[in-house]
Amino acid sequence: MTRTARDLLRTITAELAPDPRSNPLVPLIAAGEADREVLAVLALEQMRVIPADRRAFLQLAVRSTAEPEADAFFTALAEGEAVARQRLPAFAAACGVDEDRAAAYTPLPGCQAYPAYVAWLALNAAPADAVLAVTANFSAWGGYCAAIAGALRTHYGFDDEACAFFDFFAEPAEELDRTAERAVQAALATGRLDERRARAYGHLLQSYEALFWRTLERPA
Repeated sequence: MTRTARDLLRTITAELAPDPRSNPLVPLIAAGEADREVLAVLALEQMRVIPADRRAFLQLAVRSTAEPEADAFFTALAEGEAVARQRLPAFAAACGVDEDRAAAYTPLPGCQAYPAYVAWLALNAAPADAVLAVTANFSAWGGYCAAIAGALRTHYGFDDEACAFFDFFAEPAEELDRTAERAVQAALATGRLDERRARAYGHLLQSYEALFWRTLERPA
């Protein structure tokens, strides 16, 4: 029986699901045990991750002109990053981050490895392979954001505006999932998908994601 894009996405997402122990910080935030300064650093790092990822997704969209389904997927991702960027300042302000601190901040290499690799994918990966890798990675990210959004309200007293950045990523993205499925299905039909490479890209994305959270837990 011919494998469908939906089956492949589910399989690789399950294969690449991170070990819960790979992210020590989110459980601390969920329990209200993380210091507020850690939240401030999270905001500062995201202020660099979000615009970098948006530009990377736009580049992938440009490189997908021969694959309209992949083009639509990466364009939607870039639009989502633009929304997230609009919501991020409220979270940063709630953490005590002002413009002066943001301008003076030196990013942590362990946190910026993730967007650096997304930029590498934008320049080097076949779009269809990147669709599969990024979709698998986003499954974990959405769960982290849901846990953080709940904790910010319960343990840290943040209001809805301050939590909106994480709420956005925590929301089910059914249309984006369908767009990813169409892109993968089209790639399967035309022989453009290299599952081995896509798995390797996804593995590295998950590894850099884990490095991001471990670095935040112990920034020194």
